[in-house]
Amino acid sequence: MKLAKVAVYFDQGEAVKRWTRKENAFGIYIRQVLDYTGIPYAWIEDIEEISDFDILVIALDPTEQHVNDKLIEFVNQGGTLISYCGLEKMASKFGYQTKTIRPGYAEQIVGFEDIPIRFLKAVTWKPLLKSEKLVEEMGTLRDSFPHGKKAGVAFQKFILGNGEVHRWSIDIIGAIVGFQQGTKPVIEDGNPALDGSANLDDNLLKADDGFELDWEYDRAITETGEKYFKYPYADLWKEILISHLIKASIDKGKTLPLIDYWPEGVNQVAMISHDSDINLDDSAEITLRVLKECNIKSTWCMMEPGYSNKIYEEIEKDAHEIAFHFNAMESDNGIWSKDEFSRQLDWLKKTTGKSVIYSNKNHYTRFEGWGELFEWCEQYGIQSDQTRGPSKKGNIGFLFGTCHPYFPISWADQRNRLYNVVEISFLTQDVDLDRLADTSIVKPFLEQVKMVRGVAHFLFHQIHIYRQWSVHNAVKLVTKEGKKMGYDFWTGKQINDWFRERLQMKIKSINSDGSLQVFNEVENSVVLIPLTNEELGDETEMVKRFGIWCKKQVIKSMKVN
Repeated sequence: MKLAKVAVYFDQGEAVKRWTRKENAFGIYIRQVLDYTGIPYAWIEDIEEISDFDILVIALDPTEQHVNDKLIEFVNQGGTLISYCGLEKMASKFGYQTKTIRPGYAEQIVGFEDIPIRFLKAVTWKPLLKSEKLVEEMGTLRDSFPHGKKAGVAFQKFILGNGEVHRWSIDIIGAIVGFQQGTKPVIEDGNPALDGSANLDDNLLKADDGFELDWEYDRAITETGEKYFKYPYADLWKEILISHLIKASIDKGKTLPLIDYWPEGVNQVAMISHDSDINLDDSAEITLRVLKECNIKSTWCMMEPGYSNKIYEEIEKDAHEIAFHFNAMESDNGIWSKDEFSRQLDWLKKTTGKSVIYSNKNHYTRFEGWGELFEWCEQYGIQSDQTRGPSKKGNIGFLFGTCHPYFPISWADQRNRLYNVVEISFLTQDVDLDRLADTSIVKPFLEQVKMVRGVAHFLFHQIHIYRQWSVHNAVKLVTKEGKKMGYDFWTGKQINDWFRERLQMKIKSINSDGSLQVFNEVENSVVLIPLTNEELGDETEMVKRFGIWCKKQVIKSMKVN
């Protein structure tokens, strides 16, 4: 099977216009989505270069008529054009009028038929007359609520000349960014849960003051009554986007290979981190003992004044990660400033004797603005952040729609560049602490993360492991259940290193023997070739990814490229 030639068209001129108006062009984030899956594609900013491709994805909707004319010409000549909530200027050509919905839920989406998937914006096409060009519709949109008024279809396919136009009504890329990072900077308290389970209005700016889920419709309840955000919506939209792109390639008689999320033998990853806070040596010692008993390595986020030197020696001896716990809490003698971030980080390096600290998590998830924290991390050499997680009992779970590591995107003032910081959000703090959620949330979290093969990140403070035996046992339970479900336990640094190394791999071509040519190969990584039903063979060489059977190729030895 031949390799599908896929390109993403990003209208740089239109983007500059938006940035000049201080508007975001978040469509550029599709680059991160595709890079993370390892799909080979070309990034095109000149409309004259699109003719040589099989599939063209629109990252930013063009407004100039001559650009839209070129897109129509591309389709007429046999290309497949894919858009997410765009192509407004083509609507009348197909005999449709548009309507905007914010927010809503999509149902009956292939692969996730039983899940109403939240979106933040959709623009539906409603027919003025019956269209002979329309050949397929899929999914139903609900306005505002999972059982709200039907507001259109999620996906439409049109025939135009020798090609096809595939249009998603949902702004998928905008939804991914919005769930992961919010839709505006954090400058005020978020709205609290009406049931009193999450008092975000606490006069303290933090990560969860900027989230885009619904307290009533997006939370589920465990058998013991614990409420949690159930679905990683951003990850579901990534799965849907990639699955559709691969199937569109197969429909053209070609394939679109990808790189598996994890190395051979690893299906999904669990992570346990700790925040030192009270800095009691006894709490560190009992935490080290329980981790040794569980046979796992964890990430220790250290806050000033820290532990005694002997504790750091034990942490290093047991191969745990020493990380930073930036304190911007004024009640704990902290402050939100770059200089203070730098000063505290210097303290940690001097105290531990380490020249490089890889990971950070902010004390009490303190967070302000949009990207200040990520800029500080970049400037002072922190490669990974873990601040984005719940600060309250009632907003645990997939608060930010994802359990995968990702590069955050900047605001319009920095032209929506990606920050060079790997964000690894967490699900909950201190399972079975007397004032937090009990152990009934462990299995649901692990099951949902397993569904999308992400990272199940649990935060346990050493002081609570020490003071409450229930939390001590919860660490053991998370470890036991995680291993039973096939999780490998990694540190934040391990996840960061793998994420970055894997992103350097590039699939270039398919060899005559059906294998893939890959540049910058990583030992024990897995590359996948999606197959048609006619090509299915030995199941021992196949895995199912994004709802499609793929032939697996394991990189066994390093090659010089």
